[in-house]
Amino acid sequence: MIGTVPGAAAAPDPGAGGGPAGEARRTTLARGSAERAGLLPAHLDRLVTEAESFLRPSPTHPWYAGAVLLAGRGGTVALHRPIGSAVRYAAYDEKTDTGVELPADEQIPMREDTVFDLASVSKLFTSLLAVQQIERGALVLEERVTAYLPEFGAGGKQDVTVRQLLTHTSGFRAWIPLYKEPSREGQLRLLWNEKPANPPGTVYLYSDLNLITLQLVLEEITGRTLDRLLRTEITAPLGMHRTRFNPPLSWRPRIAATEDARLPWSGLDRGMVWGEVHDENAYGMGGVAGHAGVFSTAWDLAILARTLLNGGAYGDARILSPASVELMFTDFNTAFPGDEHGLGFELYQHWYMGAMATPRTAGHTGFTGTSLVLDPTTDSFLVVLGNSVHPVRTWRSGSAPRVATADALARAVPVRPARGRTAWFSGMTSATTATLTLPEVPGATRFECAVWWDTEPTADAAVLEASTDGGTTWTPVPFTTADPAEDHPAGSLTGWSGRRWHRLTADLSPSSPTPPRLRWRSTTDRRYVGRGVYVDAIRLLDTSGRPLFDESRPADRSRIEAKGWTASAD
Repeated sequence: MIGTVPGAAAAPDPGAGGGPAGEARRTTLARGSAERAGLLPAHLDRLVTEAESFLRPSPTHPWYAGAVLLAGRGGTVALHRPIGSAVRYAAYDEKTDTGVELPADEQIPMREDTVFDLASVSKLFTSLLAVQQIERGALVLEERVTAYLPEFGAGGKQDVTVRQLLTHTSGFRAWIPLYKEPSREGQLRLLWNEKPANPPGTVYLYSDLNLITLQLVLEEITGRTLDRLLRTEITAPLGMHRTRFNPPLSWRPRIAATEDARLPWSGLDRGMVWGEVHDENAYGMGGVAGHAGVFSTAWDLAILARTLLNGGAYGDARILSPASVELMFTDFNTAFPGDEHGLGFELYQHWYMGAMATPRTAGHTGFTGTSLVLDPTTDSFLVVLGNSVHPVRTWRSGSAPRVATADALARAVPVRPARGRTAWFSGMTSATTATLTLPEVPGATRFECAVWWDTEPTADAAVLEASTDGGTTWTPVPFTTADPAEDHPAGSLTGWSGRRWHRLTADLSPSSPTPPRLRWRSTTDRRYVGRGVYVDAIRLLDTSGRPLFDESRPADRSRIEAKGWTASAD
């Protein structure tokens, strides 16, 4: 077959790590201040400012007509803000590449409760339903799909497993036009006869066909349609009353319009799509599909985020066990670096998660302009719902608003200094080089500091360097970090440090006739950034361990030259 519980937990420790919580944790959502959420208000304000900038030409057309932004941490929703328009255009004029605007009194502003076509964010719901069946023993992760759908094995797909569907390693190509077949039988025939583009398990290739197939598996083993499964297994227990397939006509005034769907940019001539699913294949399947078709609001998605960060529970409801949630947040694609993927969720993707991305950060995007990001390491979540194909899909490219808002939320989570009131912070600006330079200190044979880092892996790095010619040339200094102990022979740090401070030590050459001058150099490329680099508790010592330079002494700290680094208290 193709009620929110009142109350909210206290704000979590900003430096705390962790993952999906255990049985006892059933945090529910409530509105509250940034301070209650353990977030910095100025950076939440910047999140809104950044999002609003994409309502203007960026660079030629607006990225979206409007959006609803929601950000929170723990049980507190600290930001819930609509911007722009839910319905602005009556049509798209391809001759002039302009949108035909509705009269002002017929345009509909965005609201907090505006309903969006989630597009591929729908895949998360299908994946959740699959993991539920795995938990119950009705579905086996490593079983072949043909064990449930014998017809699926045609075309050389007999070895594809359920796990490969969930992690996009089945070998399917990205998409086929199922909507061109007017009957269900014809659509199934296309799917059964589809030949894999690659042998199963050899390549990561994101494909709608994986989740369409998974829908068929779920409907076969449960005897229920996907829309009924969504309602009975997820949305009703969690009180997500504005989440469903095929919203009724009465919802239309509260739904964000999508695209003026016409040939050649769309596969179907439908005019302005508003209140019906945008995706052509989902439309051809009656609006209920494993890869697209779910409509929802920002608050409902926040409930889903909170449920998963809780380990599968929300208030009195439990939809998954903590162990099952852990599977969704575990990378099954270690053979394909850069394409990290749990069961359904994408992991560690800077291209839309921005500085929220860590090896544990999970999320998904949708073609219509939607996204959801969850960071278990900070217990934070971000929902950005935009109608970026309104009036036409060609007006937007990339994920700049998603990255900008995620960067702002990541910056809003404080990093407390390792010692004292401030630490040196490299900043989070792309395409920059920042240096933090110490003076020459005769007799210094050992360097110590505390360091905290989170950068885009490999692309961005912080390097400890030394110069013995007054700063004309610099060479890397090997060092060791503790907790856990790790050698860094190249003198550099990149990637993610586990959201904690590490003690760093480096031995300096005592035989150099000129005292070495040390510096930290932090570099970022033009694309994405992480949360940045922090340095604190800097000391230079002699052979007896006596501190010759200690930044905790005001006179010593004043001798540090910071270019691009700031003294940050958070």
